[in-house]
Amino acid sequence: MVRNDPSRFAHVRRLVREAVDRQAFPCATLEVGCSDGIHLQVACGAQTYEPSSAAATMDTVFDLASLTKVVATTTILMELVDHGRISLGDPVRRWSPWWQGDDRRTVTVADLLEHASGLTAHLPFYRDHTGRADFEHAIATLPLEYPPRTRSIYSDLGFILLGFLAADAAEGLGLDTRFSATAKRLALGDIRYRPPSDWRPRIAPTEVEPWRGRLLRGEVHDENGWALGGIAGHAGLFGTAPAVGRFAQAVLQTLGGRPRLARPATLSRFLTPTRVPGSSRALGWDTMRPTSSCGRRLSPDAVGHTGFTGTSLWIDPRQDLYVVLLTNRVHPTRTNEAILAFRPMLHDAVVEAVTS
Repeated sequence: MVRNDPSRFAHVRRLVREAVDRQAFPCATLEVGCSDGIHLQVACGAQTYEPSSAAATMDTVFDLASLTKVVATTTILMELVDHGRISLGDPVRRWSPWWQGDDRRTVTVADLLEHASGLTAHLPFYRDHTGRADFEHAIATLPLEYPPRTRSIYSDLGFILLGFLAADAAEGLGLDTRFSATAKRLALGDIRYRPPSDWRPRIAPTEVEPWRGRLLRGEVHDENGWALGGIAGHAGLFGTAPAVGRFAQAVLQTLGGRPRLARPATLSRFLTPTRVPGSSRALGWDTMRPTSSCGRRLSPDAVGHTGFTGTSLWIDPRQDLYVVLLTNRVHPTRTNEAILAFRPMLHDAVVEAVTS
């Protein structure tokens, strides 16, 4: 049920409209809710800046980018931990035959989830590699950038590897098949890898991408994800704000004792901040810091994630609150970074409205 209070959320709506007017992004959908309902839904702008472009609605589908890391990969790994198929303490070398050497012998699945494995952030493997075998060998044999667990560097490469590990632990089921089962079990709605052609009219395009030389609509924006066929541990999901909102509700309900995602104790472990020096990470998730994308008004218990295309999800168990913001800020070019100032301001306004 949507408990939309126009007067309470007037400032939030105005902020979204003003951001569209300033061309921070062509369009946005916003959902604010709690464990048992929805406070607010906003759809604003149009899919592109063309005058004839379709208006955004709550059914508009976005490239979720790195929200894939928490909504799909981390969730699948939680399920596999609960079923005893994989352990957070498993050495990576148990799952990847190429992960060898004294510098990485002790690196675990948990280290990958906490972005503390020693792997660098990103490399353009898509220029020379396609498919799992190429990518896994390249990542597993890459010289480490720093000694494991001494620091944290947010790493797409680590999550690509986690996607391979998760598929193997799931007895060979692809990430797309495994996630589809999870999404169906949770009744999430329109969220999946490799969206079907009949979704295309309501997919917000991303970039006119230089490498592929075309406008991307329904095709994963991340180049390494594209070279992996659109199904990867770090990127690839497409979905609507209501679908991501239902996922957020499942997180809050699980923490409240109803085991929808995983056992509550397992989820709590995944949301526990790392002890890695200087890191804001938990297992897969990011946590609340004064410099976070979620502003300053969420509680210290809040967890979330952002996506390069202009997406974000923040969940605050202490305030029983979630905020889903989906945009296509990379259209027509990824050089537009106006969303960086907008996101904290929006989240602060949401919390003020909810708690007023």
